[in-house]
Amino acid sequence: MSEFDYDLFVIGAGSGGVRAARMAATHGAKVAIAEEYRVGGTCVIRGCVPKKLMVYASKFAHDFEDAAGFGWTVGETSFDWSTLITRKDAEIDRLNGLYIKNLERHNVEIIQSRAEIQAPHRIWLTGQERHVTARYILVATGGRPNLPTDLPGAEHLITSNEVFHLDKMPDRVVVVGAGYIALEFACIFNGLGAETTVLYRGEEILRGFDDDIRESLHEEMEKRGIRILTQDNLASVEKKEEGLTVRTIAGRTLQADQVLCAIGRSPYTDGLGLDRVGVALAGNGAIKVDEYNRTNVDHIFAVGDVTDRVNLTPVAIREGAALAETLFNNNPTITDYENIATAVFTQPEIGTVGMTEAEATKAYGNLDIYSAKFRPMKNTLAGNDEKMLMKIIVAADSGKVVGCHILGPDAGEMSQLLGIAVKMGATKADFDATVAVHPTAAEELVTMKEPTRRVRA
Repeated sequence: MSEFDYDLFVIGAGSGGVRAARMAATHGAKVAIAEEYRVGGTCVIRGCVPKKLMVYASKFAHDFEDAAGFGWTVGETSFDWSTLITRKDAEIDRLNGLYIKNLERHNVEIIQSRAEIQAPHRIWLTGQERHVTARYILVATGGRPNLPTDLPGAEHLITSNEVFHLDKMPDRVVVVGAGYIALEFACIFNGLGAETTVLYRGEEILRGFDDDIRESLHEEMEKRGIRILTQDNLASVEKKEEGLTVRTIAGRTLQADQVLCAIGRSPYTDGLGLDRVGVALAGNGAIKVDEYNRTNVDHIFAVGDVTDRVNLTPVAIREGAALAETLFNNNPTITDYENIATAVFTQPEIGTVGMTEAEATKAYGNLDIYSAKFRPMKNTLAGNDEKMLMKIIVAADSGKVVGCHILGPDAGEMSQLLGIAVKMGATKADFDATVAVHPTAAEELVTMKEPTRRVRA
């Protein structure tokens, strides 16, 4: 009989934790997973999935406008917030149920309780007031939204947790921050008809992305009527009978029904008992791990956003799978973080893989930049002036494609396929040798023959 209750105990039933638990059980381990909220984690319950459903909803108003250019007469339209939220909630409930069934099918015990590390190999279940033991402990608690708690009126702010459960659609929204979460919700509310303002302390939106993409998205969002205020930030929020009064450090006064604070997320490690066993944390609270997801305490591991490496759902899933392979299938596995494709579901959306131009300049020095900015075919008859941007970054000395960046319709779908090519080490010559699919926007990726500009060290 084992000296432990479980071979693996997982704290947090998000994407990474669920994958690790299920695969470990497949390899014969006795596994339990504890979750204090709902199985599925941020992505499924209050993140990527419900957000994408709301993105779809917000696009219809623009589609109705575009339809007129193709001969359609669209009658009076209206939007009902409660219908969207009800149907969104039903879909999330369905997915939550599937996650639970999948874990149960693999004989993973689901414990509906907060779990804290009490001592080496020992976990305290606060909701059940009992402890269990495990040979290995995996922390996969993800992250949570940041809030400026010292801000006057901070209690009137909402985050990406609460935004999915508003009782009614706000007519006026101020979004604080300009990362992908902030900008996606700004576009959602704008598309649904809200007067939308983005307030950001930096010089340009979407820090960390390619500069051409950032500037072009800024331009297109403003064309859609979104007000973007940079180099400014919240000073206070005051609740009045007619709504919220927002004052900024630059002296602006804004009126809103909701103020969405999307200024980043932090690893969720508070109160987990990591200090009791000496698990090392970074300055922001992230759990420090090695390439095999092991902490400095040999039986404790961590995957996903709680480690603050690459905070994307598919990455957490890969890390969880790698952990199960390493611990229970005698197959030490590490996750490759190079050239991970990703998408931002703004309007227009972004698809990207590889280096930005700034990163590539530092890494390679000599670059050939290929770019095309144009109006997609659909927009011509629609009378829609929205532009699409495609950019390929090539290391000039080798001809290797080291970055691809797209702004426009279906950019996320394109980036998944581009990710394969870039991951395989495709060269610009490989792109050039590929016959175009016509008429598509994507054909621009294989028809740009001459560099737009050259960067030389």
